[in-house]
Amino acid sequence: MTIDTTPALVQMTGISKRFPGVLALDGVEFDLLSGEIHALMGENGAGKSSLIKVLTGAVQPDAGRIVLNGTEIAPRSPADAAKLGIGVVYQEVNLLPNLSVGENVMLGHEPRSRWGIDWRKLHAEASDALDNLGVRVSTRANLGTLPLSIQQLVAIARAVRLKSKVLVLDEPTSSLDKAEVERLFELLTNLRNKQMGIVFVTHFIEQMYRISDRVTVLRNGKKIGTNNVSELDRSELVSQMLGRAIGERGTTARRREIKEEKPVLQTRELGARGQVEGVAFDLRQGEILGFVGLLGSGRSETIRMLFGIDPIEFGQLFIRGNRISKPSPRKMVRLRVGLCPEDRRREAIFPNLSLRDNMLMTLLGQGMRISKRKRAEIVERYRQVMRIAAAGLDTPIWQLSGGNQQKAVLARWLAADPEILLLDEPTRGIDIGAKFEILGLLESLAEKDLALVFVSSELEESARICSRALVFRDRKMEDELQGDAVNEADMLKRIAGASS
Repeated sequence: MTIDTTPALVQMTGISKRFPGVLALDGVEFDLLSGEIHALMGENGAGKSSLIKVLTGAVQPDAGRIVLNGTEIAPRSPADAAKLGIGVVYQEVNLLPNLSVGENVMLGHEPRSRWGIDWRKLHAEASDALDNLGVRVSTRANLGTLPLSIQQLVAIARAVRLKSKVLVLDEPTSSLDKAEVERLFELLTNLRNKQMGIVFVTHFIEQMYRISDRVTVLRNGKKIGTNNVSELDRSELVSQMLGRAIGERGTTARRREIKEEKPVLQTRELGARGQVEGVAFDLRQGEILGFVGLLGSGRSETIRMLFGIDPIEFGQLFIRGNRISKPSPRKMVRLRVGLCPEDRRREAIFPNLSLRDNMLMTLLGQGMRISKRKRAEIVERYRQVMRIAAAGLDTPIWQLSGGNQQKAVLARWLAADPEILLLDEPTRGIDIGAKFEILGLLESLAEKDLALVFVSSELEESARICSRALVFRDRKMEDELQGDAVNEADMLKRIAGASS
């Protein structure tokens, strides 16, 4: 559609929000017009979630103002925002799965008679709300028994039923298949035609170009730019998101010869519904294989499937030539596969345990009987190898810097003597000195024939240490870069979907 110059339905100006140690939003400007779908894009930590939480009243800003239909507002909660006409549908649908579809649509606004809730009228009104959106589902069905796509449509019907002028959709397609995405887009198009303003938070480039009228990119809590989608080149979009211009080649990996032996890990058309598909590669000893792509592209989803955290629904996985059916973390550890997960604080460290206990966790978790003396030798050896700085081995790991926490997680796996190590954002949230130290350690591990899979949002890091790179885009493995093509410029082009 063509965006005109009519006054904005929503105008957010100078929005700032600081959390402990983090400036999440720094003077952000954002506007939304009636009858448009406005995409909000950016990588992890860009500020997308914080901005929509401010708009929907879940978080109060430290500075800035919000104007809705010409009137300044200051919603104090999502319920307050809903009364003002701002509805939100989160990635994880926040309805009540134990209630019926009708009860969820009408929740808090149930029609009543002198004897209490008028159930017949409730279901009739809920049915009308669903029919108006073209959603065909029984209002008496239990919500929790229905597919996620239907639950999201019910959540949207509830927002429309409450006469929302603004609809905020937070990653609504992240768990949907192609047919479900089409159904959702048809509904959004109908709502746009009825002059609703829709904020569409997404990581998927193809979907953004298909459904959105304008797009605003955030990076590191700041607004980078707002563009009409029809006028924005895909390469420029990716450059804005990652803060890298597609141009010069930039850093190129130091090449080293990889042993031409049988792969230690292989995948064949690996994937899972709504997660990722078409993942096929071989990994050999001494290789650092990069997974590159935007957040939500399928890179981290693949890592989680390889380690058995999330199920593999189709395709094949082989470890040293043996097919692995139904992998699990316990099984993968026995097969000498380790994982450093993306969320270090939630998924990797045991914050209240000591540095010593964190470093020994994998060995002890396998039920190995290790003498006190041997434990001390292992911990001291890998503390020195990883150069972990701590007041003592009994120091709770939460007291260490992010870089030293990450080194402890790596040390935990090295103590277990893995052959394959899966690394998801191993340098995120640590200082520049620790980053270079960890990258150097990874290169030395590859030289000792450890096979590594490396995921990083920093393309310079992937270009610096990876011998090959697999490109992920919109939940698919799309390309493979080898040799001199493993550089920042070529990575950016392929991530954006541009031809080489």
